[in-house]
Amino acid sequence: MGQLAVVIPEKIYFKIGEVCELVGVQAHVLRYWETEFPMLSPQKNRSGQRSYRRRDVEIALRIKQLLYEEMFTIAGAKKKLQGEMRETTKLKVVHPEPQVENDGSNNLVQGLFDDDLVIDDSEPVIARMPQSMTPERREALKSLADQLLELRQMLKTTHKRESEERLRK
Repeated sequence: MGQLAVVIPEKIYFKIGEVCELVGVQAHVLRYWETEFPMLSPQKNRSGQRSYRRRDVEIALRIKQLLYEEMFTIAGAKKKLQGEMRETTKLKVVHPEPQVENDGSNNLVQGLFDDDLVIDDSEPVIARMPQSMTPERREALKSLADQLLELRQMLKTTHKRESEERLRK
């Protein structure tokens, strides 16, 4: 009994009903999983509604697979998922601050929140990747690029909101 491939729409946030439909479980099941699996932690918006990110949907799908198809217990699935999450986080690369040559001008390195920072999306990320890459690697890089853009947008939104709040005070 294999799992059918689930296509997750290209969105930044998903409501609980959308996640329920994608994962194939009821809302109370998702809320229960949130209490048992700390890695499944959707943000809550100002009205208290859950806002799931793509990563949350992927984790929920994996939890369902572990529990319903591979027949793990909650404790076993939690342990397995934590191990898998550790495996993926081992690949973190930390770069030093970029070196800025001092040529006497006051040019600064472009930052994450600069409005004039341009990301070239004239062609899909997948089209800019070398053709010699394996399909799995291309998909992994595309997923990473999507997650980075999503993270940048979330940080930018939070930064803007915090700046506005500071101005109001």
